[in-house]
Amino acid sequence: MPAIIHPITAPRLPGARPAPDYRTPHYDCTELPTALTLTLYVPGVDAHGVELVARGPDLIVTARKTTHLRANWPALHLEKVQRDYQLKLRLGLGFNFEATQASLTRGVLTIMVPKNRPAHARPIDRQRQVA
Repeated sequence: MPAIIHPITAPRLPGARPAPDYRTPHYDCTELPTALTLTLYVPGVDAHGVELVARGPDLIVTARKTTHLRANWPALHLEKVQRDYQLKLRLGLGFNFEATQASLTRGVLTIMVPKNRPAHARPIDRQRQVA
């Protein structure tokens, strides 16, 4: 009986991880008068696995899953299920990324990015009776 030999593309060392391959999460975007609200659906992610990075006009959200299945699990198509999430959005320079707030509840990540307030804008006055 002939032996089947598969080529080894990369050495498999214990503890070595391949280059991260991310998948894009489903998300919703809502624009409010003073902020932008992003809702990302990232099941299997805990709060300590979320990373928000602002690079110029871009916002990069990376959400890493906490539990991965064993590498020798005998099921098919697990490579898609085990991947972490990453979303790259170009929002522009009209946002205050330093004041970004985020919360994670049951796999739903809500991010609120406040808008920059123009220097010439006045605060909104209450209605005044003129006549």
